[in-house]
Amino acid sequence: MCPMPSAESTPASVHGPDRVSPTREDAVAAAGSELIGGPLGRRALLGRSWWTPVRVVALVAIGMFVLGLVQKAPCYNGAWFFGASSQYTHACYSDIPHLYQGRGFVDGLVPYFDKLPGDMEYLEYPVLTGLFMEVASWLTPGSGTVQDQEQWYWMVNAGMLMVCAVVITACVTRLHARRPWDGLLVALAPAFALTATVNWDLLAVALMTAAILMWSRGRALAFGVLLGLATAAKLYPFLVLGPLLVLCWRAGKWRDFGRALGGAAGAWLVVNLPVMLFAFDGWSKFYTFSQERGVDFGSFWLIIVQNSDAPPSTETVNTFATLLMLLCCGAIAALALTAPRRPRFVQLAFLIVAAFILTNKVYSPQYVLWLVPLAALARPKWRDFLIWQVCEVAYFLGIWMYLAYTTSGDAHKGLPTDGYHWAIGVHLLGTLYLCVMVVRDILMPDRDPVRRTGDDDPSGGVLDGAEDVFVLGPAARPAQHAAHLEGPRVEWGAGRQPGGSL
Repeated sequence: MCPMPSAESTPASVHGPDRVSPTREDAVAAAGSELIGGPLGRRALLGRSWWTPVRVVALVAIGMFVLGLVQKAPCYNGAWFFGASSQYTHACYSDIPHLYQGRGFVDGLVPYFDKLPGDMEYLEYPVLTGLFMEVASWLTPGSGTVQDQEQWYWMVNAGMLMVCAVVITACVTRLHARRPWDGLLVALAPAFALTATVNWDLLAVALMTAAILMWSRGRALAFGVLLGLATAAKLYPFLVLGPLLVLCWRAGKWRDFGRALGGAAGAWLVVNLPVMLFAFDGWSKFYTFSQERGVDFGSFWLIIVQNSDAPPSTETVNTFATLLMLLCCGAIAALALTAPRRPRFVQLAFLIVAAFILTNKVYSPQYVLWLVPLAALARPKWRDFLIWQVCEVAYFLGIWMYLAYTTSGDAHKGLPTDGYHWAIGVHLLGTLYLCVMVVRDILMPDRDPVRRTGDDDPSGGVLDGAEDVFVLGPAARPAQHAAHLEGPRVEWGAGRQPGGSL
């Protein structure tokens, strides 16, 4: 990286934003860099050749993705097809090959329109994910045995999902102009590589990350369209509209929020309306299945159910899970309106998605993908990120060992129920730990790695440097945050150059 004057002495609009090197400000990153030659030197020249941060991070992501594919090799060569428990003992399970036949793709059935044989009448995925699965089936050779086709189907999906992984890392790298190397948190995340091809979640994650990039560029309508498409692929992305509403309320940016909401609703309807009109039963299967599904893997509800003589019904769990989620939403809204300084958009986005994961009645191992890019943007600190990742890898191994235990008969190979409950607890504590760190950054902005290096809200778009117009509690009085600015509460945001000093 070329040495440049400090942001305090050189306006960002003249020479561009100073880039933050994690090996200079993060002790864990500096220690890890010893594997490749040590921390970045003061005279290092980056950005003057083909090796730009986006390209470097994308290549690292591809390398990690390939390692994740290699980790699935024992299943590809037989465990998916011979011996139910072996795919769990090797921790290489994937829904993709199983659902090629189980959801009628091998027979050419049309998702949502054609009924399926067996217990599941229709495909239980949102429409855009169903289209993704269908396109992959079109690209799968129809010759050979069913096993050959399932192997090809997994490989085709893996290639398409790799594109999604590159999009995610590229968007994270480009989101914070002064912190492009935060994209390495995503690219090197072990849980990201391990779960990338378990299911199709990367499609929704890629669309939502691209949407956040558009919002950071001030393109509210494009953000809304991409977020609507993400919600058409997986339900959770719509949750970030809640934090965005509260932040726009605090900053008085109602017009921009209206564009985002309109774009999201319009894009979601464009994808869903045709299927709703002509195959309503198939379209609604995802929503009815989500409602009727019992308590399942990974949630604290499962611990309660498996340790109770009179476990709560599905309806009771749905009610209490919804109430808990609403309480979390209220707490996040209160935090956004009373914080001494307006929180960054990705901080609240991370908290709302984490709240949904923590309160939900099911936590499939690939759900960690929802949080990885948000965590890298909300708390770009290697120590905290890796602590959380260790917890998620422990859960990833725990669920497969538990399934190996339950499917190995009298042999009982794997992790018993009590051990699996500990794995769930590790996952919950790891996620809660990262939430606590993000909340601390919001309440004490001088602890926030992004704001400490001179930014306000790089992912905030129109919110970046904007004045507050509606604040509650002590925050409505003159600010006493880390910058110690005098004058009106909103002075810190007025007329500030993006990438400049606080």
